[in-house]
Amino acid sequence: MDYFKAIKKIEQRQFQSIYLLQGTESYLVENIVNKLKQNGLMDNDDYANFIRYDLEETTIQEVIMDVETYPFFGERKIVLAYHPVFLTAKPDKTGLTHQIQSLLDYASNPVDYSILVLIAPYEKLDERKKITKTLKKQAEIIDCQPVKEWEIDKWIDYLVKQFHVGIEKAAYETITKETGPNLMLLEKEIEKMATYLGGNGTITPEVAEGLVAHQSATNSGFKLVDAVIAKQLGKAIETYQDLSKMNEEEIALVALLASQFRTLSHVKTLKKSGYSQQQMAQQLKVHPYVIKMSLSREKYFTKEKIESILNECANADIKIKQGLMDKKLVFELLLYQIIFSD
Repeated sequence: MDYFKAIKKIEQRQFQSIYLLQGTESYLVENIVNKLKQNGLMDNDDYANFIRYDLEETTIQEVIMDVETYPFFGERKIVLAYHPVFLTAKPDKTGLTHQIQSLLDYASNPVDYSILVLIAPYEKLDERKKITKTLKKQAEIIDCQPVKEWEIDKWIDYLVKQFHVGIEKAAYETITKETGPNLMLLEKEIEKMATYLGGNGTITPEVAEGLVAHQSATNSGFKLVDAVIAKQLGKAIETYQDLSKMNEEEIALVALLASQFRTLSHVKTLKKSGYSQQQMAQQLKVHPYVIKMSLSREKYFTKEKIESILNECANADIKIKQGLMDKKLVFELLLYQIIFSD
């Protein structure tokens, strides 16, 4: 089940006896846990009836014993069990002996006064295992994998509703180019704008531009490319200095610049093959905003020029890694070579 459907059911107090949160996006995991706590427990019983275990330190049979114990002064208890490595193909190096049968037995006959939440921060589970197959049938499995670039707009829609504000379509790009798929940062920025609007009103491009923290390396990468297109060495150096203030290392900036031109190369090729913007975004696994910006820039460069720039970036990378020149000088010379070479 996806996150949004799961949250809606939890807010409606339609609880399942067992949840399995699978994926590496901790923001989603913690949000679901908080929603379960807010909606499943009374304010005064969250201390005694909200319990966390780490299955790298505690056996599953001990967790099940607690789950089956009636809640202390409350109608329900929530038991979190992190790191069920026995659901993966990885070897268990903890030295614990998990009696998986206890979980199998419980899954077939859970109690109605406890919610067991298994938190598996893994990309994949071992689908061949009996316990995995059983949980797929008996538990509510919620996808907590990192958000894809092209899904960010859906998250903006969700978050602005949570903060009771509206948003103009033109503001999406301003927000997205700064936060990327970082959901924690995205929530923080939308909360900031909602507070500025007094808890109501509409996020306009002007509001977003004025309030969103301008800390995206990707956006600054676009600014570097713009400076190259305009042959403005001064502007390029200024953007570089801004990135340096954000503690970006020169080796990372070379990679950032190379990635921008590599994307331009891919977009140029896909455009020639007749791909739409959406198809390009899916093919390259980037946000549609990145494709839109790249399409507006690729026409200024031939394939040969892009290849030449990528070679210059590779040479700069070598010089920095081998300590052949001062890294700041290497990067400034790289900008000079890109801008003024024919």
